[in-house]
Amino acid sequence: MHTNNDRDNWLDYLRAFITLLVVAHHSSLAYTTFASFNKAAYITSTHPVVDTLRSSSLDIFEDFNDVFFMSLMFLIGGIFLWNSIAKKGRQQFLRDRFRRLFVPFVIGVTLLMLLAYYPAWLLAHGHTSPKAYIVDFFTVEAWPVGPPWFLWVLFLFNGLLACTYPYMQKGLHQCGIWLARQTAHTVFICWYILGWILYVPAALYFGADAWTGIGPFDFQQSRLLLYAGYFILGVGIGAPGLHNSLFTAGNRFMKKWPLWLLACAGSYVLLKCSAPPLLHSLDTGQLNNIQATLIYRSIWILSCTCSSIAFITAFRQLFHRSYRLWQSLAGNAYGIYLVHYVFVIWLQYYLLRCTISPVSKFLVCTIASILLSWAATWLLRKNKLVRKLL
Repeated sequence: MHTNNDRDNWLDYLRAFITLLVVAHHSSLAYTTFASFNKAAYITSTHPVVDTLRSSSLDIFEDFNDVFFMSLMFLIGGIFLWNSIAKKGRQQFLRDRFRRLFVPFVIGVTLLMLLAYYPAWLLAHGHTSPKAYIVDFFTVEAWPVGPPWFLWVLFLFNGLLACTYPYMQKGLHQCGIWLARQTAHTVFICWYILGWILYVPAALYFGADAWTGIGPFDFQQSRLLLYAGYFILGVGIGAPGLHNSLFTAGNRFMKKWPLWLLACAGSYVLLKCSAPPLLHSLDTGQLNNIQATLIYRSIWILSCTCSSIAFITAFRQLFHRSYRLWQSLAGNAYGIYLVHYVFVIWLQYYLLRCTISPVSKFLVCTIASILLSWAATWLLRKNKLVRKLL
């Protein structure tokens, strides 16, 4: 069945696909070669459960996802914001966002994360005292946020844009029209420069991997501006309406999707190939740390840009019909994102006893977590109250 409404299925399918990548990403983290576990404070570990079996192929998979997928999620999160505010009004929009984002965030960081992190407590302490676990969770571990961090940051961005709507409405609408009229290489250059300005200086100043926050309100310091920029870019692209935007099927930018896929692969290969010579240059004193970081992070944001564009254009050009399985996945994707971490961590914990290969464990964990999260969300959404949230 063809779709003719402004909210085309391809965008919901893309968001659902990225949700599956999130599940697979978290499933891989127990089996990467750089994984480490700290019994004194498991929150400082690379992942709540770390297996002794590792695979370097999962390093590549995890790293490729990490470069782009959350930035793309924020961009998608902004596309329909302008039309939604115009239709509902700011007050109703903020009430809806509070119900759909902040309330699930609170549920996620309390009930769901308490369930999810319990295996880490068992690995660290070897006993099952629920009271001791809860005290440790909120004190020593400082209330781990897990995947729900995305929801509170997205809620913050939604709130800020809603508050500034009267002042930015015209400018972002004109920006969306302007982008839709530009050549493909002009759009790419603007997209890359925007990402570079918002990310590379922050990565140099804060470090690429540093997180901070108060309680569960955590965020990655080097990427907050990048995520905000991608969110605003999505708002601008969607402001004139999706069928008048950069994302129209006939746009020259979208028609080049095979080239964007090649650029996605090529830029990531360049990123990985650049690391050894940059490390060698650091060791020999040919480059200092700032110079090496500047070069590497400039290539990193190139990979982020190319991957984001490649997935957008490929889904836009390839998904012209409605598919029942994809429709179900798209309808339940939000719930899958919210609950999947519980299944991932517990499955990884029980798979510690298995002697199969790390890639096999990864596949079992990924597939089982997707199916269990999908089924759980489908069942939960049968409740009218839950359906309003998810």
